[in-house]
Amino acid sequence: MGRFDRVRANLRRAYIQRLEAARAERELAAAEEPDPAPPAPVRDLDHATTTSKDDAEVPHGLRIAAAWSWRLLLLIAAAAVLLWLVGRLKTVLIPLSIALLLSALLAPVMAFLRRRVKLPPSLAAFLVLVMGLGAVAGVLTLVISEFVAGFPALAEKASIGVQQIQDWLTTGPLHLSGRQLDATFDAATTWLNDNRGSLTDSAVNTATATVEFLALMLLILFVTFFFMRDGKRIWHFVTGILPTPARDPIRRAGEASWRTLVAYVRATVLVAFIDALGIGLLLFFLHVDFWFPLGTLVFLGAFVPIVGATVSGAVAVLVALVDEGPITALVVLIGVIAVQQLEGHVLQPLIMGRAVSVHPLAVIVAIATGVVLAGIIGALVAVPLVAVLNTGIRHLVQHRAEPPPDAVIVSSD
Repeated sequence: MGRFDRVRANLRRAYIQRLEAARAERELAAAEEPDPAPPAPVRDLDHATTTSKDDAEVPHGLRIAAAWSWRLLLLIAAAAVLLWLVGRLKTVLIPLSIALLLSALLAPVMAFLRRRVKLPPSLAAFLVLVMGLGAVAGVLTLVISEFVAGFPALAEKASIGVQQIQDWLTTGPLHLSGRQLDATFDAATTWLNDNRGSLTDSAVNTATATVEFLALMLLILFVTFFFMRDGKRIWHFVTGILPTPARDPIRRAGEASWRTLVAYVRATVLVAFIDALGIGLLLFFLHVDFWFPLGTLVFLGAFVPIVGATVSGAVAVLVALVDEGPITALVVLIGVIAVQQLEGHVLQPLIMGRAVSVHPLAVIVAIATGVVLAGIIGALVAVPLVAVLNTGIRHLVQHRAEPPPDAVIVSSD
């Protein structure tokens, strides 16, 4: 019996081994088999055939043009909605933009007081604002006082210049008659009489405009104070609402844009000062009245690229024409053109550099858009905002996260 039990146990063990080997072979074969193909989607054969025939009838270029067209229409619609929102919210966006520019302008002084003098943020921001207001008030006082002192003499010379122009129109190559000149002046007088009501209304609304201007200035000062004191904390709070993967790239792009804005404002101030100094000294040595107010106008006009320099230079030439005659005006015109060429081809590329440079076409479009949306202030803040957006977008494109090589290989397969 013992030998029979051993034989039976061996047979049972061999049978179990054969079962396990067979099961292992089945599992291996199942693992090596490819995944079953997904079931083919149910398609309407008639509709698919009709669609393919219709597409075949449409030229390939027309299909590409149609695909681009609806995408461009979506982009234009999005831009139109954005511009509409900016127009509706310009009362809020204009003070924020001006405060941002002032914060960038005063940032070096703020950093000096924080790092070298070791002042707390609130006190440093307050002192910077007080010094800035004092400088602006001093310059305005000098400009207004000189303008008031010299305006009567300039008005008398302007009337003499108008009389000389009348004489030249009568005795010059045009040979206009006195009747034609009188008709022109009568038409101008009639226009003034017809529009006296609107001019009076504008004068009546001056008080309201003054109150709105003071409120705007207070809001700008208030926002500038907090931008200088808590600018970094405000930016981290704003970007904190973004999704986590986009939070750090947007923050870094914003910091790069801020550095660009600081560099742009500082370079613009330096270039404007050089322009104002050159044209102001030229007017001073030519004994043109209002040389200091005109230099200040050139300084302020330089903050609006291309357009501002042209307008302020034209005003300087006209004042020189009225005050000293055509020869002096021609010399001033040559000096203004020389200074503008020096600014455009030497100063701006050297001081601003390529990092904050903006194409002239983009400058003109930005200024035109700013004028349409917010007038002169819009033209003032348009170009710096375009420079900031340019830097931020370029930073995001250059530092975007690339997929790992393995992921690229798998996706290509």
